[in-house]
Amino acid sequence: QVQLVESGGGLVQAGGSLRLSCAASGRTFSSYAMAWFRQTPGKEREFVAAINMSGGSTYYADSVKGRFTISRDNAKNTVALQMNSLKPEDTAAYYCAARPATLSRSQATYVYWGQGTQVTVSS
Repeated sequence: QVQLVESGGGLVQAGGSLRLSCAASGRTFSSYAMAWFRQTPGKEREFVAAINMSGGSTYYADSVKGRFTISRDNAKNTVALQMNSLKPEDTAAYYCAARPATLSRSQATYVYWGQGTQVTVSS
């Protein structure tokens, strides 16, 4: 069982930066691939970024590539999403997710989810 708690969301102007953090409970954090997804009202949850168990491999959605960076600290059981050059279209609730073993872009394969943190980017 893994419990995930996100933090770091808020209101920022376009072009600004935010850093989201996800704290995980449990002693097997390093056995899970981690990812960030986001969702706006009326739309399906979409993939943002993922990182493998060791942190040595990452995936990004095309829409955030070059602006967002996912990282993890297995010693502290945390995963972060550094978001730079934010755009109004990045406004969404951001969710942290975990799945055993290999990383994936598919939300259906993630087993554990946080409660979400809201990011609002004003123009």
